[in-house]
Amino acid sequence: MHSVVRPNAWTVIKLPSGNTRVILVVPNSTISLGKYGSFPANLIIGRPYHLTYEIQDKKPDEDFCRLRIVPTEELYADVFADEESSACETPSAEVPKPLLSTATGDGTEITVTENGELVVRSGREASDVLVRQTLTQEQIEELKREGSNAGKDVIEKLLLSHTALDQKTSFSLAKYKALKTKKYIRRFQMLPVDIPNFAHWQLEEREPGKIMDMRAEMLGLVECWGNAHFSGEEAYLEDPGATCTQGEEALAPIRPELLKGRWLVVDDTCGLLTAAMAEKMGILQPDDDDESDRNEPQQAPDSDDEEQPEVAPKKDGSDAEMADVPGTADKTGEATAKRPPPKPRASDFAIPFSQTNTITILHAASQPNLSFLSYWGFDATAPNHPPHPLVNHLLSLTWLQLLKPELDTTYSIPALTAAPEELASWKPSRRGNFHRKRRRFARVRHIVDATRTGNFSGLVCASTMDTVSILQHTLPLLAGGAPVAIYSPTLEPLARLADLFSISRRTAWTSGSAAETVDKTAEELERWPGSEDFPLNPMLLLGTSIQTSRARQWQVLPGRTHPLMTERGGTDGYIFTAWKARPAEGKVAAKGKFKRRKLDAGVVVEGEVAV
Repeated sequence: MHSVVRPNAWTVIKLPSGNTRVILVVPNSTISLGKYGSFPANLIIGRPYHLTYEIQDKKPDEDFCRLRIVPTEELYADVFADEESSACETPSAEVPKPLLSTATGDGTEITVTENGELVVRSGREASDVLVRQTLTQEQIEELKREGSNAGKDVIEKLLLSHTALDQKTSFSLAKYKALKTKKYIRRFQMLPVDIPNFAHWQLEEREPGKIMDMRAEMLGLVECWGNAHFSGEEAYLEDPGATCTQGEEALAPIRPELLKGRWLVVDDTCGLLTAAMAEKMGILQPDDDDESDRNEPQQAPDSDDEEQPEVAPKKDGSDAEMADVPGTADKTGEATAKRPPPKPRASDFAIPFSQTNTITILHAASQPNLSFLSYWGFDATAPNHPPHPLVNHLLSLTWLQLLKPELDTTYSIPALTAAPEELASWKPSRRGNFHRKRRRFARVRHIVDATRTGNFSGLVCASTMDTVSILQHTLPLLAGGAPVAIYSPTLEPLARLADLFSISRRTAWTSGSAAETVDKTAEELERWPGSEDFPLNPMLLLGTSIQTSRARQWQVLPGRTHPLMTERGGTDGYIFTAWKARPAEGKVAAKGKFKRRKLDAGVVVEGEVAV
């Protein structure tokens, strides 16, 4: 995660009211915060995150507002003052020392002094019908239009104009001051667009249905139980160097020994779950070294660009800068033929995807819905994408390509071929489409074949699909000991899933209740389609459990400790967790040593212990 605000990047702005906004920081533009004011975007570009800024008043010779960094001493001045006063305060001889002080639920403070006097102070009295605030709304609006001292003068005048301020308790006074400060102070805080901030923004202020009401703590549990982590350096397949006359026989073969650190993801949260997994794996944010190359296009899986002159391939499999056509002259009259000859371009069947540390997305539509990844600089639909780690580490395929690849036209139709003479006679647009279709064919073939090979390191799911049908087709693709983490906003689907792997079902399975499984090998049982009594093989998962977690905000004060009443309700969410198991073939039996056992009647019995 970057530590400073970068141009053309999304960032989170936290307002004094507690609301947040996610904005795109565009250079030479103006950022408006509504009633709090506006300021040029260039004032925050290159500044660190987690700083609090104050929007100052416009100077007479300027048409924009400047920003001031609020120091920590000023932000927590009231807290520091209370701590110092409580530490240095000495009892006065004139003021009776209170013996007992308590507070009721309606804000009334009752104090008993040494003299036995009963002092009652209340912040709200039902019998008080007088106007406590002498400032009218028109006067407050006039003070706001004057815009003096970033709203602090408005707060001071509101406090001075309150006629019953001395009747408020310390708690009520602090609450009143905090309320007016949130309403009128012109301050904001810059935060990075990380996964917790973005999830909170979507859940509280945008559309929680798009992320299936997934809270930040549940998202963290899914990442933890899914065991998402960085799993090694990148590894790429060698370019087969296929010519235009070669078909699918020239494809680079799948190398199972290179397929490591891969996670299978079923994501119906518009890419939020994918972004969380990518952050744990270290492939969500581009490196600082790649920031200078973001304007250079990177070849995407379905790029429809025309045939270009020879270019030198980069290490990550993308195309480098396009070389000039030989024989042309520049403005200085020097022929470009003097420049070094360009390196040969990667063939159409070159696979740009890494074999390690990847995420494979399973989706039901023609394209996966990963719109939220744009907040981290990745667009899954862009044909020529700038350098980004997800370009080479994010793979996607449909359920049809996984289950019935022969019915998918992109996978089943053979690759196009053409003779060099015929290819040279075509128009540039036709040649571009020819190479684009060959590259797409090679990529789809590699993704589907590598996925069907299996050996995935884990399965993470947050989908509205039936969880039983998802596991029926994805469990055979997992390696032994791979974790499974499935999120659901309701408990019922996961409770049904946990029952399918319960001890009673495993006992019935091993006792031969499923007659269809007789004389089947372990591989056949792993891919068993299921029956009415056993929709899934109950021996494929161990350690199944369902859990939930919710972080609640509490108000902790003397006599007033309770959860915040204004916190958002809704579902808490649940997670199903388990580990993939590979059942042993054949009958398992263990025998102990023979031993002599003496009974009460003096009879000696020889036996054995068998399991």
